[in-house]
Amino acid sequence: MARFEVKLPKMGESVAEATITAWLKNVGDSIEMDEAIVEIATDKVDSEVPSEVEGTLVEILFDVDAVVKVGETIAVIETLEDTNSETTSSATTTEEIIPEAKEIENDIKDIVEDVSIAKVSSTGKFYSPLVRNIATTEGVTMEELETIKGTGKDNRVTKEDILAYLETRKGAPKPIENPNFKKETAVKVTPPSKPVTPVSVNGADEIIEMTRMGKLISEHMIKSVQTSAHVQSFIEVDVTNIVKWRNRIKDEFFKREGEKITFTPIFMQAVAKAIKDFPMINIAVDGDKIIKRGNINLGMAAALPDGNLIVPVIKNADQLNLIGMTKAVNDLAYRARNNSLKPDEIQGGTYTVTNVGSFGSVFGTPIINQPQVAILALGAVRKVPAVIETSEGDFIGIRHKMFISHSYDHRVVNGALGGMFIKAVKEYLESWDVNSDF
Repeated sequence: MARFEVKLPKMGESVAEATITAWLKNVGDSIEMDEAIVEIATDKVDSEVPSEVEGTLVEILFDVDAVVKVGETIAVIETLEDTNSETTSSATTTEEIIPEAKEIENDIKDIVEDVSIAKVSSTGKFYSPLVRNIATTEGVTMEELETIKGTGKDNRVTKEDILAYLETRKGAPKPIENPNFKKETAVKVTPPSKPVTPVSVNGADEIIEMTRMGKLISEHMIKSVQTSAHVQSFIEVDVTNIVKWRNRIKDEFFKREGEKITFTPIFMQAVAKAIKDFPMINIAVDGDKIIKRGNINLGMAAALPDGNLIVPVIKNADQLNLIGMTKAVNDLAYRARNNSLKPDEIQGGTYTVTNVGSFGSVFGTPIINQPQVAILALGAVRKVPAVIETSEGDFIGIRHKMFISHSYDHRVVNGALGGMFIKAVKEYLESWDVNSDF
């Protein structure tokens, strides 16, 4: 028999960790190949982790609500075949570690044990890694943990329980320090917290707890604003020919392809073409290095029923014709709304497009999706009076127009590049042939 380590898979380019929300299998259960064994959640998507082998689940290394780093082992499956698992190789590697390294490792372990909370208390209460980590960071003693009423399974203290306790503790007297706590072994210094403006609450107000995804999205947005020097450029686009063309072919398109064609795939195709013209928009920043992406993978921001957003990715968008782009857009949008996207379908994006016009907005100033350097917002298509230039002179006519808004990172994208890029998108859209086929 061999032991196979189940590792937390990569969820996305900017996702480094995930929360375990539910174990679908228990220790001792038989596992089939590709059978889901655990549910996980990130700020991007909720997903299941399937087994790569067939066997028996012999070890679960993290509890529900634990936050796990990408690449960490979360469970062990015992198989009948020799899988050449990383367990065997890692055991061999461990034996080769020099004695000095082992001593250092033991010293560090002793220090961590001195300042951390035990997994099981003297009264038999179990505390998850996430709860113990929060307790250690916030200076919550085991005596305090024992007083917190748990709302989890078997009355376990959850993340929400300890965070609620910390809120109530802010105005309470500081607890008596544990005399057994070894100050000299402390290895982490907590920086002073920034002052927070108090929020007044009266009897008519309702307090609503943010969802887990909402909290993570909030952190991601704040980080992006703090990382990138956001600058915006706006341009108006005449899409009259596109509107007329779509109205002419939409019924035939649906009859032949079985798909409804919207404006979105047309806009996405124009963006992909413009990126090929200006490849320095399709980059990422890593410290003081610029990474020029070899593929054009367009992220498509989609609204979820709960009000949150998710960004599925159309891989190699520049290689798709209009029919292929339409099918990709419709498929990803449908599965995003039904929470059935796969982890690899929300990773690898190199540029993002968001359609603020679907909510009636004329234009917007979107926040860059890190580690990308730009994002495009599509405004609502409106009928407006416009000056039309002809060889016989100018006249006023009714045209279909929209604004597109381009947010870009001024650290690496200057105004000229940002402006030329959306001008190229405009030119591709305005040159649409109203008489073309699909």
